[in-house]
Amino acid sequence: MSTQQIATRLAELCRQGQFEAAQKELFADDAVSIEQHESAQFPKETKGLRNIIEKGHKWNQTVEQVHSCSVSQPLIAGNAFALTLGLDVTMKGQGRMHMEEVCVYEVNKDGKITSEQFFM
Repeated sequence: MSTQQIATRLAELCRQGQFEAAQKELFADDAVSIEQHESAQFPKETKGLRNIIEKGHKWNQTVEQVHSCSVSQPLIAGNAFALTLGLDVTMKGQGRMHMEEVCVYEVNKDGKITSEQFFM
């Protein structure tokens, strides 16, 4: 798959809330996920698809309800792409909040996402 095809597919799956399915389908086994800031719950960098999926499970445990999810059209540059992700969620013990981030991805020559990085 081309970078454009991967970006389009990722955006499609994320719009449906199928984040884990997107990771299993599109990410390399040795992918890296980089958060903007380290927190008590999440490290700044998570290595390996299995660990990235587990990080998603931990995040899901903090969410009481997802009210909406929006994903922009991807912006492509060579083997990289970016999109924005907006979430309206109620977090356990924290109430309802709107989160928005820029997500940047890099794709290898085998057509798999090798890195993701988030900016808020």
